[in-house]
Amino acid sequence: MAKSRLLCVSLGLVLLFHGCLARSSNFEQFQNECQINKLDSIEPVTRVQSEAGFTEWWNPNSQQLRCAAVAVLRETVEPQGLVLPSFTSSQQLVHIVEGSGVVGMILPGCPATFQDSQPQQHQGGQFQRHRDQHQKIQRFREGDVIVLPAGVPHWFYNDANQPFVTVTFLHLGNIVNQLDRNPRKFYLAGNPEEEQKKLQRLQQQKQGTESEPQQHNECTNSLCFKPEYLAQAFNVDEDVIRKLQEQGKSGTIIRVKNLQFIEPPRVQHEEGRRGSMGDNGVYCAMKMKENIAEPELADFFNPQAGRITNLNSFKLPLLAHLGMSAERGVLFNGRARFQVVNQNGESVFDDYVEKGQLLTVPQNFAFMKRAGNEGAEWVSFYTNDNVKNTPMAGVGSFMQGVPEEVVAAAYQISREEAREVKFNNQNNFFFTSSSSSRPQPRAEA
Repeated sequence: MAKSRLLCVSLGLVLLFHGCLARSSNFEQFQNECQINKLDSIEPVTRVQSEAGFTEWWNPNSQQLRCAAVAVLRETVEPQGLVLPSFTSSQQLVHIVEGSGVVGMILPGCPATFQDSQPQQHQGGQFQRHRDQHQKIQRFREGDVIVLPAGVPHWFYNDANQPFVTVTFLHLGNIVNQLDRNPRKFYLAGNPEEEQKKLQRLQQQKQGTESEPQQHNECTNSLCFKPEYLAQAFNVDEDVIRKLQEQGKSGTIIRVKNLQFIEPPRVQHEEGRRGSMGDNGVYCAMKMKENIAEPELADFFNPQAGRITNLNSFKLPLLAHLGMSAERGVLFNGRARFQVVNQNGESVFDDYVEKGQLLTVPQNFAFMKRAGNEGAEWVSFYTNDNVKNTPMAGVGSFMQGVPEEVVAAAYQISREEAREVKFNNQNNFFFTSSSSSRPQPRAEA
């Protein structure tokens, strides 16, 4: 029962954007989009159905996401579903909301270290050794955060018996993205035409332009070069190239039964993934994922209130290159209600964030999470690799760092009242009311 309550808002996201505009290479062009006087929790606005799953996008042209220079999508992949290879021009973090599966990344310049050979029979009864090799694959599970650098092709496969759900956070404002702030996924296989059209339609709505009839293309992925050129590059017949370029009708998530790939035995694989890949260079051996759901990994914990787990560049060094980080929070008792206050002391958001909703919190806006009557989980993504949140109350807070007399003078209260404000709460992150067993809010900035 407890776990089901905790998962009831496990898709609710809180995005806290620290330094999101400082990293943008075209700050002046977009600064007028950040005149935010009111925040809203938002839901996905478009859904693209594929053969073995579906993709949902939050509107990348909403004021909040445009200001933060980010985009967010959610994918649900059925058993035996293969998410076809793609890459983006933006840095990405992928959070595994539920389920498990396999991810493969093709890192530029890294060798194919997973190798195997097996006999293959040909005409005449003769056997020939067929050798396959590919780059390292990794297994993921619920609570993992996977790092996907810009330009790195990747694919996912569901070899479990239940669907897996991912939420992907794209940092469009990162300096590595030299295009505009429209999310772009470059597919290396499959038919992304419907997804591309729906994203283009959202962009046209933002610009106030009308959609023009688009010419149907025989090839819609990134292998749409002249067949004769690709045939020379791959040293195969042009008929094979034309098959590679066929768009099909299965979308970007196709069904493949019993997909085969090379991997160590499961126990060995689970142990080996924590180490390096040998002498293949630092980049090729870098850790690409970390779990933030396990209770023992919590950075802050209160047995009566909840826990917080941070994922930053100290835990996962590759995040320093991406300029991103994440956080997962659990309230043992409470729906996720948030209040956000701007620089003028005005409340720009004060409401619950429900399952499947997303909320942005602009840089340096103060916020508070409050508990109600049901269990709640949330995930926060940051556009900074080592975010510092300053609590307003409790141990290590702003208030405890200010001299007592300064507190009394600043707020025009007595020394005794200032002392109470500073020291009556001795909790380090969460706190509970002495008159109630429910966790109470802690404000941060």
